[in-house]
Amino acid sequence: MIHPTRPLRERECRMKIHHLRSATCIIESNRHFVLIDPMLGAKGSIPPFSYIRYKPRRNPLVDLPPNAASILEKVTDCLITHSQKFGIKALQHTDHLDISGEKFLREKNTPIATLARDAEVLKKYGLNIQTELEYWKPEPLFEGEITAIPARHGHSWIHNFMASGAGYFLQFPGEPSIYISGDTVYTADVERALTELKPDIAIMAAGTATLDISKPILMAMDELLQFVRTAPGIVIANHLEALNHCPTTREQLKQALKNNNLLSKAHIPNDGDVLTF
Repeated sequence: MIHPTRPLRERECRMKIHHLRSATCIIESNRHFVLIDPMLGAKGSIPPFSYIRYKPRRNPLVDLPPNAASILEKVTDCLITHSQKFGIKALQHTDHLDISGEKFLREKNTPIATLARDAEVLKKYGLNIQTELEYWKPEPLFEGEITAIPARHGHSWIHNFMASGAGYFLQFPGEPSIYISGDTVYTADVERALTELKPDIAIMAAGTATLDISKPILMAMDELLQFVRTAPGIVIANHLEALNHCPTTREQLKQALKNNNLLSKAHIPNDGDVLTF
């Protein structure tokens, strides 16, 4: 699928985004294959995230797509948006880094970029942390630059218990810029990333995850629409239909975007889809 974004119409199309499942994807740019938030375990390998509000099905709800193995073999780097709550292994965000993801990264000794506050804990698990990031402080990476954007993992008091992580703004040389929202609700920092950094592509966590208590820990539908409306370029919606606490479906999001004349700005990929820019 080729969908050139606003500033890219006269450039050669070569960047690819391989959507695997939920928040896990691979950004392919020149010689780099950057794995984002590796949840690589089999269907049902993680306990439910909701037991009361939603049917307590084990996660992930679906297996990785058949083409995942071949692209995972090419991975050169990794970005982790958030990991443990309070640095406690038992409270790991397994939908962004599960046991299979850890094993994959250890065995390949994959260079990883993540928030500085998570780095020491992840190093203890044998992961190769090469880049430690602070919010709004650009760092060189991939012959380009990366900036960590604050992510607020929930409305109301619940975000204090969710280990809010980061989104990432990536600039590859000669390629479209990308903003990965990470697990966040819509905030002033998210709006700043969209309006000041002006990403050509924005990857939006769209599942509206909600636990058994409190308000959503990801953007609700009105926030998703605001995100797409504010984004200067194309939006890719992920974090959909793979976890038992994420009620928003692809069809619901598609219909809402259509009703608000925003569908032309968005991609809602199926697991295994490859988007070329």
